[in-house]
Amino acid sequence: MQTEADLLSVLAQAAKQLGFEYCAIGMRLPLPLSNPKIVMLNNYTPAWRERYETARYLSVDPTVAHALVSTKPVLWSDEVFANAANLWEDARGHGLQIGWAQPVHDIKGTASLLTLARSHDAMSSLEVGDMAPQLAWLAQAVHETLTNVLASRPDSPSAITLTAREMDVLRWAGDGKTAAETSDILGIAERTVVFHIDNALRRLGAVNKTAGVLKAAMLRLI
Repeated sequence: MQTEADLLSVLAQAAKQLGFEYCAIGMRLPLPLSNPKIVMLNNYTPAWRERYETARYLSVDPTVAHALVSTKPVLWSDEVFANAANLWEDARGHGLQIGWAQPVHDIKGTASLLTLARSHDAMSSLEVGDMAPQLAWLAQAVHETLTNVLASRPDSPSAITLTAREMDVLRWAGDGKTAAETSDILGIAERTVVFHIDNALRRLGAVNKTAGVLKAAMLRLI
């Protein structure tokens, strides 16, 4: 699968087969730390997409907040949206009556939320039980596919690579070792340690050693 549009098309077909009219996948990337990048794909109506954005519902959506701290599924209900009444009323006004949200987290700190929704037919306990494994699998598959699509971009942090020596010096820097101490540990000249650190920071786009070590660790490079 090459593009986000390809993924959304396949996801929409899967949602339809499961009995849902609408689907959405939102992904929160771990970087940059100060303002993590968020990617959102969905086949909601243009009116609802515009309303969700202009009302800034992302910041108050309880299913999104839940997805950042849990991997348990959430069925839409009055209770779930108790503290976001305007969002809940607006959603139902746009035909989003019944919904299931399934979060996924991975070891790199990326979190995603798969949401399937429809305008009618409440979910029975039998349907919920039967569908839970399918939606858990679908959410994981969509998470991995979107991660790969984003990673294929030239500007993706996932495209960053470090040499073995660059990883070595950053690991020791992460343990608090100075360039001189790392020089003794690795048996190389101190200026060589500094050379490798500078190269690693350039590859990582980091302004200093602390930021470089943190970013490399977040990307599982060290």
